Formats: sequence, structure tokens, C-alpha cells
Amino acid sequence: MGIRSVLSRPLAKYIVGKQRKWSLSPERTQHRVFKMLIDKAKGTQFGRDHGFSDILSYDDFKRQVPIRDYEGLRPYVEKVLSNQADVLWPGRPLYLSKTSGTTSGVKYIPITQDSIPNHINSARDALLSYVHATGNSRFLDGKLMFLSGSPELTQKNGLHTGRLSGIVNHHVPAYLRSNQMPSFSTNCIEDWEAKLDKVIEETLEKDMRLISGIPPWVQMYFDKIHHRTGKTMKEVFPHFSLFVYGGVNFEPYRKKLMESIGGPIDTVETYPASEGFIAYQDTQDREGLLLLLQSGIFFEFIPAEEYYDDNPRRLSIDEVELGVNYALIINSNAGLWGYSIGDMVKFVSKKPHRLLVTGRIKHFISAFGEHVIGEEVEKAMKTTMSRFPETDLVEFTVAPQVNPKEGLPLHEWYVEFANAPNNLSSFEKELNLQLQKLNTYYDDLLTGSVLKALEVRCLRKDAFIDYMRGQGKLGGQNKVPRLSNDRKLAEGLEAFLIND
Repeated sequence: MGIRSVLSRPLAKYIVGKQRKWSLSPERTQHRVFKMLIDKAKGTQFGRDHGFSDILSYDDFKRQVPIRDYEGLRPYVEKVLSNQADVLWPGRPLYLSKTSGTTSGVKYIPITQDSIPNHINSARDALLSYVHATGNSRFLDGKLMFLSGSPELTQKNGLHTGRLSGIVNHHVPAYLRSNQMPSFSTNCIEDWEAKLDKVIEETLEKDMRLISGIPPWVQMYFDKIHHRTGKTMKEVFPHFSLFVYGGVNFEPYRKKLMESIGGPIDTVETYPASEGFIAYQDTQDREGLLLLLQSGIFFEFIPAEEYYDDNPRRLSIDEVELGVNYALIINSNAGLWGYSIGDMVKFVSKKPHRLLVTGRIKHFISAFGEHVIGEEVEKAMKTTMSRFPETDLVEFTVAPQVNPKEGLPLHEWYVEFANAPNNLSSFEKELNLQLQKLNTYYDDLLTGSVLKALEVRCLRKDAFIDYMRGQGKLGGQNKVPRLSNDRKLAEGLEAFLIND
């Protein structure tokens, strides 16, 4: 057992002990964070504009600070971009995290001296929680790969700017940098396929023990290795024992990934975002991700069905209920205030508060009032695939078809199978039944003959990879939307349909 492995265990015990204290006192923990944020930001332009000096309670805050998305916060961000100080948070940010928005184009999210530990320490603590829960620390003695975007940073009016994964790469602790993969120069390659080829050259003969990344792009790495060697990942990397992922629901990808690996291994789910590291999986035997209540973010929650109301309820951590979908709102030491990050979450436990990410608040299908969300289509697909065990899934997305050539409107599921079901018609019927069980509005529309049953559109091999390549969004942190309320993605995929 190496020195990293040995030293990680007492550190893991210490971190988990602290974690237990704050997670079992959620109201007190969040109150301390709230007070710190308000006190520290009183002198900023945003604080003066919103009367932070007069805020004594959360109710005061809700009256004086509205909910905003990026567009709502843009006037302040523009001042930050011009290198003004004390705009959203004291001083100037250390970095601007560059990310793409569906309606705002490129977004620049501040990362400050106070908020960078949220990103770095949370990733560390996710691994230490795993060490404490399982006793497995040997992965730290081998090579660790973080399959992410380029760490190259640019300058924008004197501010360092780049993708979040690239920014975080500059803060990997020194004790891990010597066994980090891939190399810095390889990580800087922008072309995803060229980068993967170089990553494989660097890693193929190494003692890989931890691999981290967004599942579909890690699968692409695995597929390329298998094509080159004819072996599973466990045959190529005998000590590979931990897969860390985030950004998407893992379940649609689990079966194929585990087959590529050559059998089950431990996994750790994380919930990082440019706006902050929100949560991570702290246990191997309970559902949900631990919400990081102590890490410089004060959280608010809006019931999803009220999100587009004029005056939706804004709830603090002590007011949330189990099993309810909420839009996630953050206030942080990065200078984000009443900021809607666009995600929906659902709590599965309290004290400690663990949640599931159930979709994007703007990613849904409601062409006829059905309001089908990501969680529902993923559950329907998972259950259906369990009924058709021969089926392997690569990727899928769902869109409404309001004006079919004939018959009633319907939902179209664009699916790339690694192994298609033996009977596609039966698969469709089961998938439709499962969605009816999960969404009563969808069920009512079918029984009322407003919609007809969904149909699966089978796509050829590598359809999603080729589509994403054509959009300039192959690899890195890019993700295929699980569903949408328009036909833009569906129309782009039409060229990849398998002819009947």
C-alpha cells in the first residue's frame, strides 16, 4: 500500500466527521452561510442596489432580490467583464468560467478567491467519502484520469477565462499531479477524436485505477481501446476500480459501460457546475447525492410547477419536502444572487439532505400540456430495457411530432442501439406503457385520443457522435439533451435514421 493510500484514510475519517456535523444541522449550516454572504457582499454594487444592509432575514432577502437567470444577471456580469471591482462580490474574480447557454449564447460565470475551494475541495471530499465508505484507497496509488476539456486559459480584459474543467485542472493538488492523466499537452488538444487517440497512447500501458468523465465520452474512449486491443477495460487495466462521473444520469449508459469494463466496478456520482459544486455521492448503499450546505452556497428551491408563475414560492432547506421536483436556485460567494442554474432536483432524504437531479427546468415536452420531464423518460427507458435484456443502448433523445404526415400527434424517440430489441414493436408498446404509468397527463392524452402512442426512430451506429461532431460539440463537457419541446435536434438527427 502506497503513501497516498495510507495517508488518505485518516484524512477521509476527518472529512467525513466534519461532513456529518454540518449535514445533520442543515438549517443552522445554511443560516451561517446566508449571513456570511450578505455581510460580505454589502459593499458590492449588487449589495448596494438590493439593500443588503437592511436584510436581516431570509424573508427580507426574498423581497429585495428577485430570481434571475443569466440574462437577468448579465448587466452586472458585463461590468465584471470590463474588469470593474466589487460588482457582484468583493474584488475581482480569479477566473471566468466559459460555458454555453441555450438562450444566452456564451456565458461567463465568475469564480472568486472565496469560491474556488468549493470546486476543488468538493471533488477531493467526494473521493475521500468513498474511501471512508468502502476502505478502498489503493486507487490513489495508481494513475487517475480526468477526461475533460482543455485546461488552456485565455485572457479577457485581464481576467483568466476557460472551461470549468480546465480551470479546475490548474488546482489539482500537488500530491495527485504526478499520477494524473492525461498529460497537460494532450489535455490541451481541442479536437476531441485526436485528443482521444493521444490519450489512448499515453494510458494504454499505464496502471489506470480511476477514470472520470461524462459517460458517453468515456464510452467513446472505451470503444476505441476495445477496437485497438479486442479486450475489456479490466483486461487492459487490471487495477481499474473506480469510475467517477457527473453531468448526466448514468443509468441509460450503465449496461454498455459495464460490459465494456468487463464487469461491475464502484462508481461515484458528482454534481459539479460552473456555478458551483452542488453535491456528491457520499455513500455506496443509499440513493442520492449529498447537498453541500456548508460550501459557500445558500440554496433556494422553487416547486417546479410554479417556476413560471409570477410569484412562485421560494423555499429554504428547512421547507423542502421529499419527492417533489424543485428548480434549484443558488446564492454564492462567486457573486451569484437568486440565480437559477436551470436544473430540477428532488430530495430523497433529509438530515442528511440527499437529492437526485431529475432534469433541466427548460428541457421538457409539453406540446399538449403533458409536461414530460427527463426523469420520466429515463425511468421509462430503464424499465423497458430490463424487460428486453438483449437490448444495449448508446444514446437517445425525445421530441414531439405535432404535425405528422398522418394520424394523431405523438412523441418520437430517437434511439441509437448498440443491440436493438428483438421485437421493436413490443419494445415500443412497453416503453409507451411505462411512460403512461409515470406521467398521468400523458396517459390522459393517449386515452383521450389527443396523442397516439410513441414511436421509436432507430438511428445508425455513431449517429449521435456524428451529429455532435457536426455541431462542433463532440466530447468535453458537452451533453445531448435528453428531451426538448421543439424539433431542432430531431430534425438534425433525421439524416441518421436507419431506413426501414
